[in-house]
Amino acid sequence: MSHPNPQPTTVAPDQPIAGESVGHEATKAPGQESLAPQQTRIMGRASYFLAWFGGCVSIGTFAMGSSVVGTLNLIQATVAIAIGCFVIGIALALNGAAGYKYGIPFMVQARGAFGFAGTRLPGLVRAVPAIVWYGFQSWIGAGALNMVSATLFGFDNLIFYFITFQFLQIGLSVMGFQGIKWLENIGSAFILASLVYMFYATVQRYGDELSASLLTMEGSWGMPFWGATMLFLGIYSTMMLNVSDYAREHKKGTGPGLLTTIYAMSILPCTLFMGLIGFMVSEATGTADPIQVFANAVDNTPLLMTTLLFIAFAQVTTNVLNNVVPPTYVLMDVFKMKFQVATVLVGLLAFATFPWKLVQPDSAAGLQLFVQTYSAFLGPIFAVLVVDYFLIRRRTLDLDKLYDENGPYKGVNYAALIATAVGIVAALSFSAVSWYASLIPAGLTYYLLMKHWAPCQRFRN
Repeated sequence: MSHPNPQPTTVAPDQPIAGESVGHEATKAPGQESLAPQQTRIMGRASYFLAWFGGCVSIGTFAMGSSVVGTLNLIQATVAIAIGCFVIGIALALNGAAGYKYGIPFMVQARGAFGFAGTRLPGLVRAVPAIVWYGFQSWIGAGALNMVSATLFGFDNLIFYFITFQFLQIGLSVMGFQGIKWLENIGSAFILASLVYMFYATVQRYGDELSASLLTMEGSWGMPFWGATMLFLGIYSTMMLNVSDYAREHKKGTGPGLLTTIYAMSILPCTLFMGLIGFMVSEATGTADPIQVFANAVDNTPLLMTTLLFIAFAQVTTNVLNNVVPPTYVLMDVFKMKFQVATVLVGLLAFATFPWKLVQPDSAAGLQLFVQTYSAFLGPIFAVLVVDYFLIRRRTLDLDKLYDENGPYKGVNYAALIATAVGIVAALSFSAVSWYASLIPAGLTYYLLMKHWAPCQRFRN
């Protein structure tokens, strides 16, 4: 097997740098993605900001806002959301540094810490939940479209909309980051306008019912408050692992501080609006599901239609960025698939998650257990990757070795697996702040093993 050369002018024949041309300004055709070091970067600062803005709309943020009612007052909830988004920004900038500097995707970045075979662990931790959420969110989006159709046109066929909606997303996904760039850039305006209108309508509709305790209740600035910050950052904790998949598309020239600001400020608006909408609706109605409240507001058809279209569109922008790219790159790495083939397969696998079963009330406990289980891996793997890049490798990577299956990174780096296990134990021991709690134990264990345990020495090269 040949491997891409880290020098900017040469790559192996089977790993071409997407869109590289000689004598002309480099371009990248839709769907022309590879695992090779990225040379052609298509997202400037504005496009990158809007991509994260549109791609990080999680319907679960409504529920996160609802969950802190009675624990935090309005000011505390707002500050908790802001801190959560700021922590996300720092985490994304840290773990995306390798991808941004060297143009490598997450699965290549992870080889230095986990080894070629060991990357199956972080790959599975990122890919499997993504495929499950891909199917789950597609079903939700299709349900929203079906309700719009039934309300406005009298056509009610959820299965039709689900299949159509899924193939639409597959079609958008095969265009790669060229398609993602334009989808997110255009979609961001609709998402922002919808959220502003939903927030305004919520205040207008439920303003009289909102308790004064939203502002006057004492609340808590202690562990419940910090637990709330983790709730809001936890929504995006999967993306903290594979952020290099996106950072490699951002044009060079942006410093770490500005990158952190781009990440934090792109995620903050949607998270703040959705979290506070969920917080206020739950306080006013006692219903923890704002979507259900909106859907029942039949006397306010514009709000209902706006909300349903927002839900549907948000599933598309979130899926193509968050839930398609990670498993696609995993399939490309493990099975040597082409990008477009892997993308179509990921879309078909989403059907196999049987999302119509996942939305059933009796599936809620199992889904929650699934989320808790894979979430315990996220902090430890993040810590291992960051420590490996900044402390072990001191921000200097040998790309030849990262692409050499028979080189020093061959096999499994057990230091990374042991450190991940230590972090998982810490995460499960302090479940309220599991992501925070896992970072130091996992990172410190990995650092000490890499420095002092003989079997790990070849992975330091």
